[in-house]
Amino acid sequence: MRVSVASKTYVAKATDRERQWLLIDANGLTLGRLATQIADLLRGKLKPEYTPHVDTGDFVVVINAEKISVSGNKMKEKMYRRHTGYPGGLRERTLEEMLERRPEEVIRQAVRGMLPRNRLARQQITKLKVYAGPDHPHVAQKPTKLEITT
Repeated sequence: MRVSVASKTYVAKATDRERQWLLIDANGLTLGRLATQIADLLRGKLKPEYTPHVDTGDFVVVINAEKISVSGNKMKEKMYRRHTGYPGGLRERTLEEMLERRPEEVIRQAVRGMLPRNRLARQQITKLKVYAGPDHPHVAQKPTKLEITT
């Protein structure tokens, strides 16, 4: 006779999570590949206690956002669109213009597009801190440097 033993599924709780601060240098990294790995870190998918409906992810600090790279002709052809809310208010900028004006927003939007569209993802994107240059104000949190392989 065979007896089956039911194993319990582990569900993480908000009190169980341990968050780390991770530092990523975006210098020379490809935008899309970088964004997917940042999205996984924010969601906590690389941790054994990952639970889809609980925020178990880490804080991610990205420096040198202005030095990312893209393949092909995307610098001139990739368009970022937003609407002012007024008739005829569609505004377009190329990736090259966005990197000149607001390089932090390029990485933030790429990561945001790789997160689910729900309340939890809006909470998780707040743990992403992006800076154009090599300096950041999160030295007190002692972020550990993470090497991204693309």
